[in-house]
Amino acid sequence: MRSHRKELHFHLPARRGLVNITPQVQQAIDESGVKEGLCLVNAMNITASVFINDDEAGLHRDYERWLERLAPEKPYSQYDHNGFEDNADAHLKRTVMGREVVCAITGGRLDFGTWEQIFYFEFDGMRDKRVLIKIIGE
Repeated sequence: MRSHRKELHFHLPARRGLVNITPQVQQAIDESGVKEGLCLVNAMNITASVFINDDEAGLHRDYERWLERLAPEKPYSQYDHNGFEDNADAHLKRTVMGREVVCAITGGRLDFGTWEQIFYFEFDGMRDKRVLIKIIGE
């Protein structure tokens, strides 16, 4: 069995943003040489998420509106966490959207269902963040 580790680095220019990282994950699989195995992709920061869904702009806008209703950014004073930072909403949004995904690798490719893609979702941007890709298999 072999393993491969790669990091993706992000510095989004806005507080929130969504990035399709499927091509970068597939590139890491290609680099690993693994044909059959598993791929873990996880956000290495508590205010960002990695998840799988459809790459459709309307759905992306729906996520933004839905998450903002669940955990509105402002007023900052509504959160006990806010004081030194103003990102309590980002922590809550990450909890809802999740930390990581695990994907099957079959024949050297991500073994996805129809329309599935991997996304990085930033909730507290304008600073350096990273995503870990860990691949194991044969």
